[in-house]
Amino acid sequence: LPPHYQFPHQQGIASFYRAIDGAANTQTIHFELEPLGMPDNRHAFVIWGDTQILDKADADQLNQLSAPKTKEVVAALGNQPVHGIALGDLVFDKFDLYPDYRAAVAQTGIPFFQVIGNHDMDLGARSDEQSQRTYCKEFGPTYYSFNRGKIHYVVLDDVFMNKTNRGYIGYLPENQLAWLEKDLALVPVGSTVVVSLHIPTRTYAAKRNGQREESPGGIVSNRDVLYKMLRPYKAHIMSAHTHVNENWIEGDLMEHNHGTVCGAWWSGPVCTDGCPPGVAVYQADGDNLSWYYVPTQGSRQQQMRLYAPGKSVEKPQHVVANVWNWDAAWKVEWWQDDKAMGAMEQFNGLDPLANELYLGTQLPAKHKWVEPTLTDHLFAAQPAPGTRQVVVKVTDRFGMEYEEKISLI
Repeated sequence: LPPHYQFPHQQGIASFYRAIDGAANTQTIHFELEPLGMPDNRHAFVIWGDTQILDKADADQLNQLSAPKTKEVVAALGNQPVHGIALGDLVFDKFDLYPDYRAAVAQTGIPFFQVIGNHDMDLGARSDEQSQRTYCKEFGPTYYSFNRGKIHYVVLDDVFMNKTNRGYIGYLPENQLAWLEKDLALVPVGSTVVVSLHIPTRTYAAKRNGQREESPGGIVSNRDVLYKMLRPYKAHIMSAHTHVNENWIEGDLMEHNHGTVCGAWWSGPVCTDGCPPGVAVYQADGDNLSWYYVPTQGSRQQQMRLYAPGKSVEKPQHVVANVWNWDAAWKVEWWQDDKAMGAMEQFNGLDPLANELYLGTQLPAKHKWVEPTLTDHLFAAQPAPGTRQVVVKVTDRFGMEYEEKISLI
């Protein structure tokens, strides 16, 4: 899809493809494009990670909470082109719920591009190629690209069906790599490229858990090939799958592993790392990107949650802040009764609320297999005896400041 034109869609589902009639000797296909009617160098997009609806109760929450919130977020972006990208696991193996997913997309008022996830696959198929049949009937090809303004967008399928590891591994097959080489050959060096896929290419979950190797279903095994292809560009990788929020950056490459729309599989008010369910918002200005996260039941101003001493397992004498969209360029500072105390201590641990809601074989009620997971976007400060109030201020990489306070009396 070229820049400067509207994205064709059917009630929000991007229609960027036509099915080929394999029985016909010839076939003529017309793609009718309408001018956008406004500049698109400045535009925005929103990210949905793992909507993952299992039943009608989940679908109702998606349609009654998440979709209206996304529509509200889009309205706040003002008069500019906006599109959405859903990063896979659109349903939880229940293909009869795709109409409910479509209804949610239609509510947002913007065109959405889809990514295939491991729960969107026909796992009973005999091969990886066959496992994509249902998804392709619903949403079209599993890898493709489009342009908006100065940004080149790529969608990849990194979920490879494998019967020996929970049914899948993270892997990019040669057909996609060969296609991507040709696709990127048309993109000027130095451009901004946004790559969307389901399984993150890399996480630091193994390190956080003291494990030597990451799960083959949790990362992309041949990620280095992708990194090499993206090296000439300013690249951002958009991923989901983990149900936690994690950002990492190396040089001109950054991966955003998103907290999910469904949180902990619609079984509680937070993801397993304490990040609230929500929508990520990205603003493109020329070839530059900025971003922020909006909780489904909150506002843009809510970028952290504070816990009083006694709540954290790892830091029981400390005030703890969970800053869910944190990356290494953020600052996290604290004030003790109006006295500036400097930076808080970053640590690896369990979010106290996630720990309370999900720890143990009897919690949560809906999915007892859900457990809290270790995260490194936790920060601690030990207040002096008699402290009345602690204020925490975080400053993101774009200079936006957010503040929360907690009373200790």
